[in-house]
Amino acid sequence: MMYQLPKLYKKAVISRIKIMANLDITERRKPQSGKIFLRSKAKRIEYRVEITPTTGGNEDAVLRVLASSKPLPLEQMGFSDPNLEAFKTALSQPYGIILCVGPTGSGKTTTLHSALAHLNTPERKIWTAEDPVEITQRGLRQVQIQTKIGLTFAEVLRSFLRADPDVIMIGEMRDAETAKTAVEASLTGHLVLSTLHTNSAPETIVRLIEMGIDSFNFSEALLAIVAQRLARRLCDQCKAPYHPSEEEFSELVNLYSPHWFKEHGMKPYSIEVRLMKKVGCEKCNGTGYRRRLSIHEVAIGTENLKKAIKKGAHADELRALAIQEGMRTLLMDGVQKIFQGLTDLNQVLKVCSSQVIGFGN
Repeated sequence: MMYQLPKLYKKAVISRIKIMANLDITERRKPQSGKIFLRSKAKRIEYRVEITPTTGGNEDAVLRVLASSKPLPLEQMGFSDPNLEAFKTALSQPYGIILCVGPTGSGKTTTLHSALAHLNTPERKIWTAEDPVEITQRGLRQVQIQTKIGLTFAEVLRSFLRADPDVIMIGEMRDAETAKTAVEASLTGHLVLSTLHTNSAPETIVRLIEMGIDSFNFSEALLAIVAQRLARRLCDQCKAPYHPSEEEFSELVNLYSPHWFKEHGMKPYSIEVRLMKKVGCEKCNGTGYRRRLSIHEVAIGTENLKKAIKKGAHADELRALAIQEGMRTLLMDGVQKIFQGLTDLNQVLKVCSSQVIGFGN
C-alpha cells in the first residue's frame, strides 16, 4: 500500500522520522544515520534510517527494514560447503584479519554478526564498533560511532587496543587510518573482522595496498576475504523443473569457466540435467521469486597468495592464483546455485555482472 502526502507536510514527515530515530532535528546540513524500533502484531521491527541533505534546503529519508535483529547461524547463511569450511577455518585462528566485502545492502554486516555469534563464548572478549549498531548480541560490548563528537572508527579502535579484547569487529574501514590500525591490531594478538566496499576479494587486496597499507604487514595478517552478493531466490512453492538446451547449458559452463567446471567435478550435459524456472503464485505475488539468496567468494590467505601480495601482484594475477588455491568466484558460486535449483541465470547476472566482462576460459 502506498500513500501520497501533500508537499506541505514533507518537512514535518522528515522531522518526525528524525525524532523516532533519535536524530538531531535542527541539523539539516549533514547526513545522519539512526534506527527506529516499532512493534506490529507483537513482532519487533527495526528500520535503519539514513537522512541525506539535498538541494533547495530539502532532505531525503531512506528507511531500510532489518528483517531480524538476531544473527543467524553460519550454517543458515547460504554458504556452499567448501566456502563454509574455509570461513570457519579462518574464524578458528587466534589472530589475523578477516574482511567481508561487497556493495551496500549485500549483507556484509549480517555475515559478520553471524561470525561473531559463532565466536561468542563466555571466555572470549568481543568488542564491536559500528555505525549504526544494527544487530545486538548478548555477551558483546558494542560501541556506537558518533563522528560529530569525534568518536570515529579509528578513535574507538585505539581505545579497544588498550582494553585488550580477543576479537574486534569494525563496522566499516572507511579510511586509511582505520585500515592501518586494524591491520596492526590483527598482528598483535587480536582477531579483527571488518567490512569494505569493494567488488571482489582480489580487488580488496589491491584497494588496501593503494590506500597505503604496508603490503608485508597486510599479507602476514590476512586470514580470509569474503565477497558476497544477494540475489533473489526462486519461490519454493511454484518453481518448476525443466531440461535446459545444450546452448543454455554451454552458456553456464562458459560463465563458470570450462576448465574449472571440469576440475570442480560439475556434471556434464545429459538428458538428466534439470534446472528450475520461475512460475508465479500467490505466495510470491506472481513474481516467481521469494526471499533472497547469498552468493559468496572466499579467498583464504594461503602462503602463495601472501607471497604474491608482497610482490605487488595485480588483481587479475591474484584472482587466478586464488582460484588455483581453492577459491570459487562469485560467478562460479552463482552458477553452482543455479544447478542446485535455488535461483536462475537472470538473477545471478544482475548481481555478478562486473565479473562477466572479460571472464576468461
